[in-house]
Amino acid sequence: MGLPKTLRLKHWQDFQTVYQQGKRHRHSNLLMRVLGDRPAGHSRFGIAVSQKVSKKATVRNRLKRQIRAVINHFQPQIKPGFDVVIIVLPQGIGCNYERFLRELEQLFSQAGIIDHGHSRNHLL
Repeated sequence: MGLPKTLRLKHWQDFQTVYQQGKRHRHSNLLMRVLGDRPAGHSRFGIAVSQKVSKKATVRNRLKRQIRAVINHFQPQIKPGFDVVIIVLPQGIGCNYERFLRELEQLFSQAGIIDHGHSRNHLL
């Protein structure tokens, strides 16, 4: 199940704006850039997996599917008004869904994107 179109960063210019102006948050396998000055509305997400991570498109696409699944998992807690680009670092190639879930929860908390009142730590 992919992200609904309303939750996606679709255009190259949107990615560039987040890269240039967004605040950077890093974990061991993921880098996240967050721009929070959008008017109210759904937060939008983009996922970048470079060929430095893997030359194989199937591997890059699997990583993107896992990240999208984690975003869907946190969707009820995500605050509106953010543009977010999640970048998988080369060492993230061996990560599984659970690892991405833990790392993204920490990154979302650092960036103030998720509502702490409904934390799902008990699921981990």
